[in-house]
Amino acid sequence: MASDKLSLIFSALADPTRRAILAALALGPMPVGEIAKPFDISEPAVIKHLKVLERAGLVETDRKGQMRPRSLNAKPLAEANSWVEQYRQYWEVSFDRLDAYLQELQSGEQQ
Repeated sequence: MASDKLSLIFSALADPTRRAILAALALGPMPVGEIAKPFDISEPAVIKHLKVLERAGLVETDRKGQMRPRSLNAKPLAEANSWVEQYRQYWEVSFDRLDAYLQELQSGEQQ
């Protein structure tokens, strides 16, 4: 498994179950049993998913007595978004150039 932070984040986000867990945790902290309810997988399987999310820094565990609610840490998502953003800008410029070229072709055909 890749050890750099961005690779851990994208690897964690690659699984739809983990993305669904993050969506649930966006509503607020909750214990594992509550997180596991909507999924058709065992609680130990949910815990494995949570461990992947924790390694990526996307989930934190609050240790209060016997309860260990998990919560979303959105900071790594901002880091991933920042990386993706530079490519979005590249594609926007490329699409603008393509649009200008297509308009040039259209105006040439109309003459």
